[in-house]
Amino acid sequence: MINPFSILNRYLFLEMLPPFFINLAFFSFIFLMKQILDITDMIVNHKVGVGPVFLLLVYTMPFFLQYIIPMSIMMAVLMALLRMSGDNEIMALKAAGVSIYRLLTPVLIFSLSGTLITGYMTLVGVPLGAERFKTLLFDVATSNLNVSLKERTFNDNFKQIMLYVNKIDPQSGELHNVLIEDSRTSGVNNTVVARRGKLFGEPKEMVYHLRLYDGTINQMDMHDRSSHTINFETYDIRLDFKEALSHRGMSEKTPDEMTLSSLRAYLKRAAPDKGKYFGALLQYYKKFSIPVACLAMGLLAVPLGIQARHSKKAFGIGLGLLFFLLYYILLSVGTAFGENGSYPPVVAMWMPNVILGGFGIYLMVRSAKEKQLTFHWMETLLARTMKWVGKK
Repeated sequence: MINPFSILNRYLFLEMLPPFFINLAFFSFIFLMKQILDITDMIVNHKVGVGPVFLLLVYTMPFFLQYIIPMSIMMAVLMALLRMSGDNEIMALKAAGVSIYRLLTPVLIFSLSGTLITGYMTLVGVPLGAERFKTLLFDVATSNLNVSLKERTFNDNFKQIMLYVNKIDPQSGELHNVLIEDSRTSGVNNTVVARRGKLFGEPKEMVYHLRLYDGTINQMDMHDRSSHTINFETYDIRLDFKEALSHRGMSEKTPDEMTLSSLRAYLKRAAPDKGKYFGALLQYYKKFSIPVACLAMGLLAVPLGIQARHSKKAFGIGLGLLFFLLYYILLSVGTAFGENGSYPPVVAMWMPNVILGGFGIYLMVRSAKEKQLTFHWMETLLARTMKWVGKK
């Protein structure tokens, strides 16, 4: 019987921990780099506190961690075995009579740990983070409406109101060159143009008043086909966040924000022939398939890492990234076809695991039989691609 706490198992398990945390931090940093401009804008221009911005990032992390963790698991296994192969430790183990299958025990334990953590993220972290993120975002938006307003962008968040602002003064918060299309009155369309404006409000009541200065109102009555133009010095427009949330459907949870029990209840009462039903079913199966991807990725990384001594070390890492990219493409394609019902959602979500896991088992058997894994065609293709890019 194999002892999971043997010296070899503990050694390999500890070898995988440092690269796992390094990859986890690296890919998380990439995510933060994508958000850095929005973070800077919220803190510097809109005077949003560092605390709320930090919490917004924390609440979004579970969504990205559910994808980052499987990738970090694969890269950790691959880099640990790459190091052991490069130092001829794998060759020494084979010479001592240790089968390649003996290395699976610590890898499977390590991958299973990643599966449990990712499962917690998909089942608990993502729904809870989405709920907290939405609540905090509403608090930030209602306390500082300028956060949700962007220069030179049409804002249709408010029911039957289209708002356009040419420039926002970051110091005073004053709006310059404001255009509003107001169709809240039945049969009447008001186009309001003002040189400047200012927001006043009651954040606790989720109500704001937009006071406009020096402008005109072009009113079009569709019933009697008449138009009127009114000049004004000041003009107030009421902006109700409660109506905006109802109009945008933000008060309702989307399938990816639902807990497992909520998804089950939704699937029971939803019509099977509607698009939302298939979207919810995809999310239901995804909550289980993504955590299991840790096992499929870890299993695939073992033969890739063992055979890396026949190729360059950097190529082995690149090969691992390529296979994860293939997983993500298969998952995206399955999601696209599964949402319209043309592809069974259960197949769409589990097929990437089956393909990569099955390929990993195939490579493992070949490695155990001392059959070399050759990727010369891929090395040649990569070299030609880099040469072509260099010419361009």
